[in-house]
Amino acid sequence: MEPGLRQTIVSLAACLVCALCVATGAAADAERTPLKQAGKQSLHERVLTRPGAELVAVPGAENGELIDAFTRYYVYGKQEQDGRSWIEVGVDAKGAVRGWVDAGQTVPWRQQLAVAFTNPGARRERTLFFEEWDSLQALMASEDPASAVKPLTGSIIDGNTDPRVVAIEPNRHIDINERFYLLPILGYEEFFSDAGHLMRGLKVASVTKTEAPAASESASGAGEAPPAAAPVSPTATPRASAPSAPSDAGSEPQGEVRKLQAFRAAVVFVIDSTISMQPYIDEARDAVKKVYERVEGSDLLDKVAFGLVAFRAESADAGRAKQLEYVARMFVDPSQVTTATDFLSKAGALREASVTTDRFDEDPYAGVKLALDEIPWRQFGARYLVLITDAGALEGDESTTGLRAEQVRSAAASEDVGIFVLHLKTPQGAGNHASAETQFRALAANPAIQESLYIPVETGSTERYKRQVQALAEAVVAQIERAATGGAVLPSASTPTPTLEQPSGPPAARSGEDEEAARIRRLVDSLGHAMQLAYLGSMERTAAPQVFEGWISDRDLVNPTMRTVDARLLLTKRQLSDLHNVLKQVLDAANAGLLEPDAFFDNLRSLAAQYTRDPNLANRPEAKSLADLGLLAEYLEGLPYQSDVMRLDLDTWSRWGAQRQLDFITRLKSKLRLYERYNADADRWVSLAEGSPSGEHVYPVPLQDLP
Repeated sequence: MEPGLRQTIVSLAACLVCALCVATGAAADAERTPLKQAGKQSLHERVLTRPGAELVAVPGAENGELIDAFTRYYVYGKQEQDGRSWIEVGVDAKGAVRGWVDAGQTVPWRQQLAVAFTNPGARRERTLFFEEWDSLQALMASEDPASAVKPLTGSIIDGNTDPRVVAIEPNRHIDINERFYLLPILGYEEFFSDAGHLMRGLKVASVTKTEAPAASESASGAGEAPPAAAPVSPTATPRASAPSAPSDAGSEPQGEVRKLQAFRAAVVFVIDSTISMQPYIDEARDAVKKVYERVEGSDLLDKVAFGLVAFRAESADAGRAKQLEYVARMFVDPSQVTTATDFLSKAGALREASVTTDRFDEDPYAGVKLALDEIPWRQFGARYLVLITDAGALEGDESTTGLRAEQVRSAAASEDVGIFVLHLKTPQGAGNHASAETQFRALAANPAIQESLYIPVETGSTERYKRQVQALAEAVVAQIERAATGGAVLPSASTPTPTLEQPSGPPAARSGEDEEAARIRRLVDSLGHAMQLAYLGSMERTAAPQVFEGWISDRDLVNPTMRTVDARLLLTKRQLSDLHNVLKQVLDAANAGLLEPDAFFDNLRSLAAQYTRDPNLANRPEAKSLADLGLLAEYLEGLPYQSDVMRLDLDTWSRWGAQRQLDFITRLKSKLRLYERYNADADRWVSLAEGSPSGEHVYPVPLQDLP
């Protein structure tokens, strides 16, 4: 660590702590407050209930009210009664006490941290749940984990048991954005493999309601989003010795084909429509026309649809802004077209601009955001967005969205939309290519297949671009054809690892297909496979494994470069609001620090004084950082992940220079816009306790979206 970091670590995480742990003035208004965690000044004790837990009026009472498993309660009191420990619980931190619960029927939950499965379509092994950490660690330490893990996984899938394994991840993807489930992290261990990979063993709990498949099997579309997964019924019990693979049953290939016959795809082109882009606009339209001609007269016409969105950029000149007409505009909504004639009649209105924009960079995020917000994506099982541009992206304050690539990518991931980027590297933009590529690789990084969907078009060649657009469109249609005719590429119930069918021979040597087209087809196949798994999981109401506690690896044991789970912090509405407010004040402090570096830390010290329970702590001479106030340790201690939390000291801030400081400020502003989007996303706020006020509902925020 640099000497400056030892002097005074000023961390945004500390400000996050202030926001998450303290709701100013709330304690004064409540008659009672929950107990604090041992050794903590701000964090309350919280528990999750086990299956069969009962709520009673007084300790020791019988025949209480059954509680849904995984109900989250605050702890208000503790008492011993006839040799049993009891805890008094409430649904919020403001005195809403509900009664007493046998402590043995609860599990402490220190941080509201949980995990979500990544899509197994990334061609990783299905996650095994181990009874003990030692069993998982032994596999991590193996010289050849694949030789041990693959046979073990295959044996479990075939219905055999193993004393080490208590459950297995379902063979369908469980989309937490459509069907909320709770896999809380109860503890963790870290392990460095011989190859140098940092791997974490996570102790998680999982109890979910097993539902019979609904009538959605006969749905004609991609399936309406199923209701959020409710906690398990009080009578359910975890499996202690046998693996659970509830989604394997009844998933024969014939059943998969039947369900996938309703699988539909949408491909939406989001295209730069500034000067010089007309040839590319025409080629995209022509590719779509050819695809429609291919499927017209077949049973596939209603299973694939294309959309078109165009973007430009704002202009500071009023006259030029009027001539540019729009920043982003929808020309074709894929849910409202069914034929080539219909598409072309709407898309024909798109022409390149008659005047130039103010800068070379344009506002593609405006076009992407418009497509994400206004297209009814849930009508489609496969969702592709294809960004086409020869310029870099305006970001942060320069974009009308206020977002950066990472936040736009998060917004797309929440709708399960895969973003391809066709980057036209024209000679005119030679000085812009490197920075634009960095932006677009970040934007196109796909969490489902853990690979970037960035496709460069060298020299901006219209011929090369034409081949790439056609390859992409045709690969999507071919995927839909396979699904409709029984040739879909899907793993069987006994296949340990999802594997795409690959013709023999190098990609470039098949049927004259060039290497670029082969890569596009592979990416579409891989992403489409992941989308099919998610679609089938939705159709079959796949649930998380019915195991109560077990150890899983956060990395694939066979290929540690692949993540098996992503961490989510479950923030309440109040916490998200406080986080937004604190981050706004951190921005104000940073803005002040542009001219007076010392003012940055002084303002953060004042901010800490506002949010800590003891304002005098911030005035101590020895308190040279927010970490000295205990806030950093209070929140981050015990977490297996710290995301991309920015750590910054006064010396580093002063050395950065104005441009890097401004970039720091822009990133924080983009986070604020993302939090506003989360707050408005009403469908994904979830209650963790019956009767809890709306302020206690939670949103599963990916850790990378924290400051």
